[in-house]
Amino acid sequence: MEGWNEVDRPSQNQARVMPADPAPSGEGMRLNRYLAAAGLGSRRGCEELITERRVRINKRQAESPAERVPEGAQVTVDGRPVRASQAVVIALHKPRGVVCTAAAQDKRPIITDLMPRAFGRLFTVGRLDADSEGLLLLTNQGDLAQQLAHPKNKVEKEYRVKLDRVPDAAALRQLEKGVRLEEGMARAERIQLLGGKEVRMVLRQGMKRQIRLMFRCLGFTVERLKRTRIGGLELGHLVPGGWRVLSAYDQKKLEIKT
Repeated sequence: MEGWNEVDRPSQNQARVMPADPAPSGEGMRLNRYLAAAGLGSRRGCEELITERRVRINKRQAESPAERVPEGAQVTVDGRPVRASQAVVIALHKPRGVVCTAAAQDKRPIITDLMPRAFGRLFTVGRLDADSEGLLLLTNQGDLAQQLAHPKNKVEKEYRVKLDRVPDAAALRQLEKGVRLEEGMARAERIQLLGGKEVRMVLRQGMKRQIRLMFRCLGFTVERLKRTRIGGLELGHLVPGGWRVLSAYDQKKLEIKT
């Protein structure tokens, strides 16, 4: 179990793995997949671009998401060239105070500010709220992001939680049994007292602010929340703000059916 890392910013000397140069699309890639690989969103969202007649292949109007994109073809959206890039999945240690999405009135730093521009547009896989920290996944493929975050996978996510007071055994049993939130019944797969006011909590659900709201139902306040594992992938020794590109072997640890 990783402890609380008090470093608030990435080390300037931390080794980082840069992504491979974007690769051209494969011969005969379906158009909706090609657009998703270009970072334009999920395949369904890309299909809407095609339906709205905003996509051209070699200056010819694209008619169907199932059309194939020949190798070397020029694809444009609203007249601007786009290109499929090599899929990449990144493990990031999200620091506290950083948000996963940018809102119009929000001046706080966002996740993508921590990443090099060489990756292009990145999508977060699920979220951690601004006050939470720990393991977060990002990818340059909108379609892949949706697959990784899909509830059907029910992948375990492990958290270290510090509370405002020591919980008793009855409270922990109730969290495993379940408490009712606005989104429905929320329950922990497993929960263990680590000592003092800290617990280890494992979830398979993904409701908004789930852990904080579950404890609030029982009269507790979460003072600190850190995600340490997704599937079999551990946060490890990544410092806050640090990241690494996942190998194919690492991606298998996520236990996600894509």
